[in-house]
Amino acid sequence: MRRFQHYIDGEFSDGEASYPSIDPATGAVWAEMPEAREGDVDRAVNAAERALYDGPWAKMTATQRGKLLYKLADLVAANAQVLAELETRDTGKIIRETSAQIAYVAEYYRYYAGISDKIEGSYLPIDKPDMDVWLRREPIGVVAMVVPWNSQLFLSAVKIGPALAAGCTMVVKASEDGPAPLLEFARLVHEAGFPAGVVNIITGFGPSCGAALGRHPKVAHVAFTGGPETARHVVRNSAENLASTSLELGGKSPFIVFADADLDSAANAQVAGIFAATGQSCVAGSRLIVERSVKDKFVALLREKAEAIRIGAPLDMTTEVGPLATRRQQDNIGALVTRSVESGARLVTGGRKIDGEGFYFPPTILDCDNVASPSLIEEFFGPVLSVVSFETEAEALRLANDTRYGLASGIFTQNLTRAHRLMKGIRAGIVWVNTYRAVSPIAPFGGFGLSGHGREGGMAAALDYTRTKTIWLRTSDDPIPDPFVMR
Repeated sequence: MRRFQHYIDGEFSDGEASYPSIDPATGAVWAEMPEAREGDVDRAVNAAERALYDGPWAKMTATQRGKLLYKLADLVAANAQVLAELETRDTGKIIRETSAQIAYVAEYYRYYAGISDKIEGSYLPIDKPDMDVWLRREPIGVVAMVVPWNSQLFLSAVKIGPALAAGCTMVVKASEDGPAPLLEFARLVHEAGFPAGVVNIITGFGPSCGAALGRHPKVAHVAFTGGPETARHVVRNSAENLASTSLELGGKSPFIVFADADLDSAANAQVAGIFAATGQSCVAGSRLIVERSVKDKFVALLREKAEAIRIGAPLDMTTEVGPLATRRQQDNIGALVTRSVESGARLVTGGRKIDGEGFYFPPTILDCDNVASPSLIEEFFGPVLSVVSFETEAEALRLANDTRYGLASGIFTQNLTRAHRLMKGIRAGIVWVNTYRAVSPIAPFGGFGLSGHGREGGMAAALDYTRTKTIWLRTSDDPIPDPFVMR
């Protein structure tokens, strides 16, 4: 059995406890994970604070920090296959996706390596004589990063990369459900030569690890990716230390298809948007909003594609849909599909978990036209698509915005002016037009409403890990005049 360790203050160590990790493809225990509790959390945060203010990291130039990030990027690229196999083994995500995604993760570290010495302050043309005033950007402080199990090396890179570029130190909490690839990633951090305490990587459970980390008095910022309910705990905890927060949460993203769209292309994008990654994606296009005149044709096309998807072992390169990450997730999805059908939704395909070993659930399509189905409201985080139809553009926009979430959206049409109207009207942080689920380190992403706040990716993310210091310099040698008057 594989045994993993925490990475705290530049050293690998066991946790205060340990727990078994389950292989989602078989349902069997395959590894032992360290479990951090309050003592481990305190050790990691204190190490990060020492590194921020007293260690060699504090004395490095921005260019030197960038060179370490470049080295880390090269190591991620060189070890992408090892990391991919661990992610597949521990989370069930198929190897053909983890291999490609982790290789691209290296580009995020390269992007932020280049940004490291491009973070600038500014000179202010102040309205006072004999004064020079400028803004200096400094690291925001120790950052707590809470990362989910799905796409964890990507979702940690969009936090770790900009935070390191800004000069911060951090404690990364990997999800208790499948932390293996992040714990292995710690070895690359160590090999790259980051000073002890700059990056600390632990795992553990919410009440005993995540809560202790989020409320720690030495944490200045909490970067969280996960669900809205856990995010509420994060925000409540931040009242203890007044840490700032960035929250990248889930969604019920609309996928709008007009009759003039290239239906084959749109169908492939819809498959990518809801069935790829077994639907376990925060940007999953889980609500298909299709023009009524082509609804039957488009749903038939999707059904054909869904039923042809190869479901199998995630380590097999020919597999297209693997297992869900946990049995809990499998049970929740099954229950929500059942409630949706009981509410009047029509099951087009799929709908029942696959018996046997592992946590498999087939690609599922629910026709929810004129039905108040729970599937249109609640996030499945699985391969389940809900379909409704529309007659007019205004109706399509109303349906798209009929959600408490606002992370992603897709528009499929050949009408350019219509696309522009809709991209302005949709209340979501990401709008894809005639494509879906595309990402780049250059492009920020994040949401509105219950999908959270803050942005990850791009230069703005690096600036979010800084705080400004205003510096005033009086340039006159004359005595200061009346001390009782504010100047």
